[in-house]
Amino acid sequence: MTDTPSQTPPVTKGTGLAFAYVTTLFFAWGFVTSLIGPLIAAVRRVFELSYTEATLTTFAWFIAYGIASIPAAAILGRLGYSRAIIVALVTMVAGCLIVPIATLADFYPGVLIALFVIASGVTLLQVGANPLVAALGSAKSSHARLNFSQFFNSLGTTLGPLIAAPILLTGGVFAADAVIADAASRAESLRSIDFAFLAVGLFFAVVAGFIFSARKTITAAAPVPTSEDRMSPLVALKSPWAVFGALAIFVYVGSEVTIGDLLTNFLHSPEILNIPLAAAGSMVAYYWGGAMVGRLVGGLLMLTRIPAATILVVNTAVAAALCLVVTQTSGVTAAYAAIAIGFFNSIMFPTIFTLTLERSTAPVPATSGLLVFGIIGGAILPLIAGQIADNSATLNPVFFVPLVGYLLLVIFAFAASRARTHGLAGAGTPAGH
Repeated sequence: MTDTPSQTPPVTKGTGLAFAYVTTLFFAWGFVTSLIGPLIAAVRRVFELSYTEATLTTFAWFIAYGIASIPAAAILGRLGYSRAIIVALVTMVAGCLIVPIATLADFYPGVLIALFVIASGVTLLQVGANPLVAALGSAKSSHARLNFSQFFNSLGTTLGPLIAAPILLTGGVFAADAVIADAASRAESLRSIDFAFLAVGLFFAVVAGFIFSARKTITAAAPVPTSEDRMSPLVALKSPWAVFGALAIFVYVGSEVTIGDLLTNFLHSPEILNIPLAAAGSMVAYYWGGAMVGRLVGGLLMLTRIPAATILVVNTAVAAALCLVVTQTSGVTAAYAAIAIGFFNSIMFPTIFTLTLERSTAPVPATSGLLVFGIIGGAILPLIAGQIADNSATLNPVFFVPLVGYLLLVIFAFAASRARTHGLAGAGTPAGH
């Protein structure tokens, strides 16, 4: 859920410190989500998978949003914010611990199970952390706090590939771009995957300790979950705009993730930059970093009172044009056109979210829940792209998938610019997915 509580409790002593702790959650789930791209390149080589099989890592991750989002709301209502967040972090640690078990057994489906468990924790984390940030301080500055936390989400997605790619994509089966993987090189690469996820698990455990130490402050500042907060997203199916918005989130997240997850292999390919996988994986940080910069620029533009729908029309149209360029070119032109899409992705998620909330006739919590459910697009579209990649001589045709997605978002943006708005009581600026 991403709605700001209508009744914000008085600011208590230590709220600023609690806000700092909660903001680390945004960084944490941004960081771990961005590891999927380098991980796809790693498991594809280590387990000798097709692109379709490798993109099952993305499917396992994002399908959790569809399965876990409704139970997450119930858990939040039963446990409250601080305890629900701790449960989410413990779940994520457990998922990270499953990874070395799966790799020791040389069992790729075990890695998928681990990713699903981690993503389920991330889903609960998002359901709890989004409205909590709005509550940790004065109501007047709630939007500023949410944008500040969102910036750290983007920072996490930017740093993730920079740190993970050298760990996941060097040595072992990647040594000197080895073509044949023997048992020793595979074992080395599997241990690199273990190390990456155990390190991430340790980070989650430390964050959980911080949240536990601040639990009293968080509990004092947090809103009390209501029956409306636990409302099923299915209620929003009665609103055409809620459904339209969920479909827009579906294609947006699917398009963004398709590019981010296959970008490492795309930049590595001989037709594009022909660079080592580790170097290509590190360059993916520019794609996510563009989104971080774009959020700052987009926020400033919205402060100048340019309609959000207008900015969304421009960004989606340019993103579609860049995808078209990638499908028709190669080399440096295609590489930097693909990376540049990240900048124009930047404002899409929060803008689609708020435009939908303003136009939906369903209750805000139900609409928000349905929009979160739409994030499962990140599970579906990359699988389609993987099948295209397996049947194409190059990876350029993969970009037809996000091209169609962005064109559909242009339609959504135009429709939103002409639609009548409703009240947005209690809605806040959503955080990054």
